[in-house]
Amino acid sequence: MTGPFERIRAHAFHPLQPDRRTFTVDRALGVQGVADPDDRDGRVRSLVLRDLIALASREPAAVVAGLEDGDVNVRCLAALALGIAGADAAVGALERVVVRDPEPIARAHAAIALGELPSAGSVPLLQGRLAEEADADVRHQLELAAAQAASGRGSSDAQRAAFLSLREDAFGRLRAGDVAPDFVLDDTDGRPWRLADGRGRWQALVWIFADWCPVCHREFAELMAARDEFERHGVRVATLEAHDAWRGRLMVGREIQPALWGSRQWFREAYTERVWWPHLLDRAGAVGARYGSEPMTFAVHGEFVNRPTTVIVDPDGVVRCAYAGSFWGDRPSIAQTLEMIVSRDFGFVHPDRLPRPA
Repeated sequence: MTGPFERIRAHAFHPLQPDRRTFTVDRALGVQGVADPDDRDGRVRSLVLRDLIALASREPAAVVAGLEDGDVNVRCLAALALGIAGADAAVGALERVVVRDPEPIARAHAAIALGELPSAGSVPLLQGRLAEEADADVRHQLELAAAQAASGRGSSDAQRAAFLSLREDAFGRLRAGDVAPDFVLDDTDGRPWRLADGRGRWQALVWIFADWCPVCHREFAELMAARDEFERHGVRVATLEAHDAWRGRLMVGREIQPALWGSRQWFREAYTERVWWPHLLDRAGAVGARYGSEPMTFAVHGEFVNRPTTVIVDPDGVVRCAYAGSFWGDRPSIAQTLEMIVSRDFGFVHPDRLPRPA
């Protein structure tokens, strides 16, 4: 049987951008993004990560060995698996990756793993590396990892369960006219949110990337400003993030305010008082996998992330729009999403959308 490391090595992933090794580029087009909505990179990464988490829970040393592999995808996924599995025995090896690995994306994922463990003993090293790390994307992950590790809130049982429950047949891509699969996800306060509870209303689901994404913050600002319009038209809206609770709470201003955000205003006031919609924790991207927001499709700012995806569901529970983007800024704006619902015209295509390979 082919093992998880062999499956990674055998798959031809889209490459990292040569001059900025924390972004994926489409191999056919040579630009940032992944144009083909049916590309399998994310599916392969997600399912291999599932298998590595299971292996790390039984035999952590076998996964630690992957941190020395010549394939950067192996090193990144091994690091993530060790963090999510809570493999405390891997702390020293992960710290060495943070300090020594030549690839920024591997250093970033090792830092993420130390936060997920959470390794309180690694906080001085993570904080010390902030002054020495040349890559801004890695510095951001170091800052987050140090804060998460210090908080003592690492990977949850719910996140591990979400990864371990991923199945090959759970991946798909919705199209207009499909019935939207029901789901229940926790929001950042731990309250369950169910799609079926919105039957009889229009619903908009917006998958974002992470706290480092300026497009996502702009969408949050647009949602704050458009509250009255969404409520006037009776639209139920939710944003979704393929992270566990600590990272999801970070996005809505409930944890630290990272230096990368570059704002003089404390986001607690702007976000915790004005985020009126639920921000949902799509742990492992399990719901996104079914909806076409393919988890772990590409690297952005040193982290594997889902496709930016907007899904509009009508009052009968039927999908009217299922837009999966081809790069970081490719999706309808919040205003365009509301306009589609109001006008019933769901033919949006981003003007800069990458052309699908022939």
